[in-house]
Amino acid sequence: MSPAPLRFEEVMGLWQEGERRLQAAAPAERRWLERVVDALVDDLRRRVGSAFLTAELTEYWAQAGTDWCFDIAVQVAPGHPEAWDMTTVTGAAYARFAREAADYLIGRRSGEA
Repeated sequence: MSPAPLRFEEVMGLWQEGERRLQAAAPAERRWLERVVDALVDDLRRRVGSAFLTAELTEYWAQAGTDWCFDIAVQVAPGHPEAWDMTTVTGAAYARFAREAADYLIGRRSGEA
């Protein structure tokens, strides 16, 4: 029996934790974290496309992992290892990008109660 697929509501909580960590970062560190997050969002748009559903983004996250995010973080902030915190930058990037989903509505998928 294969495991049940991840649900958007489950992973969005993880992604929002990345946003909280980003908001709590010291200003100097946050500047570099924001640069990495912006680059990751741009790359997500290239990888997933500009027209997508939250379920598609969740599936991409589950299948693609986050190794590719580390490579981008090092490229964007080569002298700033504090900006390579994958929990923070990948979470924040996915949370921001999720808001562009066709079925996203104020923190949940449209049609949810």
